[in-house]
Amino acid sequence: MTDSERSGENVSVTKRGGGTAAGRGRTTIADGVVEKIAGMAARDVVGVHAMGSGLSRTLGAVRDRVPGGGGGKAGVTRGVKAEVGEVQTALDLEIVVDYGVSIADVAGAVRENVIAAVERMTGLEVVEVNIAVSDVKLPDEEEDEPESRLQ
Repeated sequence: MTDSERSGENVSVTKRGGGTAAGRGRTTIADGVVEKIAGMAARDVVGVHAMGSGLSRTLGAVRDRVPGGGGGKAGVTRGVKAEVGEVQTALDLEIVVDYGVSIADVAGAVRENVIAAVERMTGLEVVEVNIAVSDVKLPDEEEDEPESRLQ
């Protein structure tokens, strides 16, 4: 035992480089990363039929089928726009809801799910999630993107 341990004194040990690992550099997160996380979280909510406006979904479906046209990224981030700063982010989402659901409840659930996912995965503070409901999917309504028409 050292003299300081016997006397009950606190001993501080200085690590090489000083400070914690978290304080030794900077992490930046691209807007597209936050958009993907938010898009996936929003789609997980019951009552969300699709993301984006009808036109953006149709154009996205065509783009997804063209080789080199954007593939999976466009589908996940469709209807999501993020503005990412150093410690905060703000999101705008455009959704289509299923007919018969409470739009207020679906919007609230989307907001909660998106905030939880983005904050947990990125460490960023979500300052706002604006939700625009662009359409309601009726039960007897055809899909905007039927497979046979786009192939």
